[in-house]
Amino acid sequence: MKNICKIAILGVLLFAGSCKDYLDEPPKYIVTDEDILSNDAGLKIYLARMYSYLPIEDFKYMGEWGVEFNSWLGALGIEATGEALTRDGICRPFTYERTPYWGMAFTLLRDANYLLENLPKYQENFAAPMYNNYLGQAYFVRAFTFYAMARRFGGVPLVTRVISYPAEKDVLEEPRASEEETWNQVLADFDRAAELLLPASPVRGYANRYVALAFKSEAMLYAGCVAKYNETVSGRLTGTGQKTGVRVIGFDAGTWQAASKRYFTEAYKAARIVMTEGGYSLYKKKWSATDREAQYQNMVDMFSDLTSAENIFVREYEYPTVTHGIDAYSGPFTFRGPLSGGTCPTLDFLELFDGFDRYPDGTIKVTSGNSNTQGNYLLFDSPMAFFANAEPRLRAYVIFPGDQFKGKTIEIRGGVYTAATPINPLFTDYSYAASGTRYQHSAAYTNANRTLFLSPNSGQSQVTVNYTDPNTGQAATMLAAGEDGPFFENGEATITGLYLRKYLNPDPAFVPGEGKSDQPFILMRYADVLLNAAEAAIELSLAGESSPDGSNLIQVATTAINDIRERAGATLLSGSLPATEEGRNIVRKERRKELAFEHKTKWDLRRWRVSHYEGRDGFWGEVRNKDMYSSTTNFRFRGLYPFFSTRSGKYFFDAHFQWVSEKTFSYGPVDYYFEIPTGEVAKSPVIDQQPNR
Repeated sequence: MKNICKIAILGVLLFAGSCKDYLDEPPKYIVTDEDILSNDAGLKIYLARMYSYLPIEDFKYMGEWGVEFNSWLGALGIEATGEALTRDGICRPFTYERTPYWGMAFTLLRDANYLLENLPKYQENFAAPMYNNYLGQAYFVRAFTFYAMARRFGGVPLVTRVISYPAEKDVLEEPRASEEETWNQVLADFDRAAELLLPASPVRGYANRYVALAFKSEAMLYAGCVAKYNETVSGRLTGTGQKTGVRVIGFDAGTWQAASKRYFTEAYKAARIVMTEGGYSLYKKKWSATDREAQYQNMVDMFSDLTSAENIFVREYEYPTVTHGIDAYSGPFTFRGPLSGGTCPTLDFLELFDGFDRYPDGTIKVTSGNSNTQGNYLLFDSPMAFFANAEPRLRAYVIFPGDQFKGKTIEIRGGVYTAATPINPLFTDYSYAASGTRYQHSAAYTNANRTLFLSPNSGQSQVTVNYTDPNTGQAATMLAAGEDGPFFENGEATITGLYLRKYLNPDPAFVPGEGKSDQPFILMRYADVLLNAAEAAIELSLAGESSPDGSNLIQVATTAINDIRERAGATLLSGSLPATEEGRNIVRKERRKELAFEHKTKWDLRRWRVSHYEGRDGFWGEVRNKDMYSSTTNFRFRGLYPFFSTRSGKYFFDAHFQWVSEKTFSYGPVDYYFEIPTGEVAKSPVIDQQPNR
């Protein structure tokens, strides 16, 4: 107490002796604009704050959570996109986010607007290129934020100024703009950012000119599709707000065509600049035209190589300070830590890829007949033999049954079958109507003389099958579900017969756990840009528009698709893409394949307007009978399950709707726009709810 008193008395004496000086100066513990905005070091801190709250979607994003920067139960492609499934409640259609991206967005917009309004006061402190770059960063953040809001809500309040508080209501309140005005603002801000930013990022992880142009191309594709494909939804997907009369979703009947053409043109132009000037290229460090193993390994490596010439915008992590948990939740059951199987690719997703025999309807062939209810199961010496001709890209994205991961064979088995061969299909009905049927309901499992053995769980609950090896004549034993499942009462293993490989750490020495992963996440890469250019080119061709830069639209699109396919080890196009809906669908399908598990597909399905039943024919980017996997209300996805035949010593596969922790999804036109947070609507005289809510 004595020392504290001395300090207090000394403070009073000092204050009394120089009262004027202390009153004229701000307290030393308050950081001022002068401290932050007048120098590079301060601006580095300011930008770090903005970028840390950028609404990026990586390992720490899932549709269930929203933008919460939370990697708990980390999974990819599980928002009813058909890419993957998982056991938890987080596996649901992308119709809302638990934390709506609204309030956080306006905080970030204020940061960007504040920099734009106040940095000019200190312009003389910086060389012109760096001063412009700082302004460009603010425009990029603002564009990125408006883009994130627009694709969720349509028209949003276009807050492009700092709103001081307290203030009059007419100053504080900003109504929702029309959807067209909102996309125009996104376009203007990305253009301004690209104009001001440096060609190369002075700080890793921040935007440069080509980052802005790449995201502009993506955003304008979204805008063009909304303008065009809202018209294909029954009754036209548009409407005005009750409070303001503004067209907050959709486009006016008289403007949508011109708007869609303009946005597709801007998407194409932006992508072409990145392609011709950016210096990026597809990753091919280990690629070989004649070695499929090299093609596979090349695509495995490219997602962790920070020196890749394909990387345009990357979210970096570094253990132990900045980490995520994709390996802790989405790895194979053998390596669970603490969980596993969070991202289980579907058979429907596999059917997008080359390298499999097909039935006449295009589905993957597992029997000798013309459908999976006809003929007998095809037999394979090993599970991997089934995938012998699969695209190397697919193998880089998905762990097949019997493949190697982290130096271990991943032992996936639906069950063990002990009856004689040939083997008839386990069920007589594989249609959507019978999708609730499970293997434990089959006659082979329920009959007194059981011939199908399954495991309900792992560990001591595993069922062991004794049999005579037909090759050696020796007694043998086998776990019914292998070490990696599926287990029909435990969703912690694969629930589709497949595991995610893409982005997982392949190092055998790495032990997964919560907050132990530090792989980077590529938010934008050169393949994205090629696909953006191809899609925009086809859309412009369909609309009868000429090339905005003099290039041949169809040739650019065809070359882009073939370049991606060549790197992937896929079959090249035999000729030019047709300037038709068929050509558009070829591009969409390629996009689905290449960008899977990268938080792209859920947005693509929304902008193409193909998730509701009437539009679901286009869900896969290829001709598929939507009634095979859906009803007028719901839809489901299938797994691919290997079974071991003890009589033959071989494996057979069954294509069946997911039978562990069953997931059924529904999606209607109302879901193409998220609801505006009800609290925001209730408290504001000018914020309109969606017209159809």
